[in-house]
Amino acid sequence: MVVVRLALLFLFAAALLLGETFKLFLKDGDYHMVREYQVQGDRIRYFSTERGDWEEIPKDLVDLDKTEKQRKAKSEEITRQTRLEDEEEKAERALRKEIESIPMESGGYFKENDEVKALKIADYQIITDKKRKALTILSPVPIIPGKATVVIKGEHSPFVMKEDRPEFYLRLAKEEKFGIIRLTPKKNFRIVENVSIVPRVNAAYEDRKQMATFEQELMGNLYKVWPEKPLEPGEYALMEFSEADDAEGIQLMIYDFAVAGGHS
Repeated sequence: MVVVRLALLFLFAAALLLGETFKLFLKDGDYHMVREYQVQGDRIRYFSTERGDWEEIPKDLVDLDKTEKQRKAKSEEITRQTRLEDEEEKAERALRKEIESIPMESGGYFKENDEVKALKIADYQIITDKKRKALTILSPVPIIPGKATVVIKGEHSPFVMKEDRPEFYLRLAKEEKFGIIRLTPKKNFRIVENVSIVPRVNAAYEDRKQMATFEQELMGNLYKVWPEKPLEPGEYALMEFSEADDAEGIQLMIYDFAVAGGHS
């Protein structure tokens, strides 16, 4: 595709350098395909692209106004198409550069001053009606009838974003959902979500404050995600989550952050 576009750009450039072919209109409705023409007194001298030679015709037979109007329109269209092709090629180069800048390892990333940095995975805990259970990073939320709350230790994230519309990258290890979640600060921790497990059927209902986001699939398992609207100051998390099932429970991967001004 890139080779084709470069070839088209070359042809457009060549047409502009050599003189584009256009129609020399006659007043009787006919025309000659020409590369250029000259007004010489009462004669029009033109180079015929059909016969590859210079020819002459009486000026009174030629519709110069229509010829110049359509010649100008064609020249402007060639210039516009050349500009569009150039802009599209630049956009594709920028996208390839963006994709290549993200590490191949699965995880969350963000860019700061054109430098790609990895997001730190947050340790979380499960608080149930009966007990608090500290989980390792990759442990699932168990499917146990009742209610549970997923929390992160500490009221504030140590990672504070200055931008209110941060752009994140996620390279997924497997197919799953993701999004930006608003956390609810409480004393000594932040609530990620509340989970209700219905007895017998073991169906899990997750209650989280998910923000509206734009999501762009850059390549394969690599995605770019950013909020549709500026985030208000506060505590948030970029989160990957899988559907719950009886065998594995609810799989979560949480990257917590704060938007500047949220520490009050």
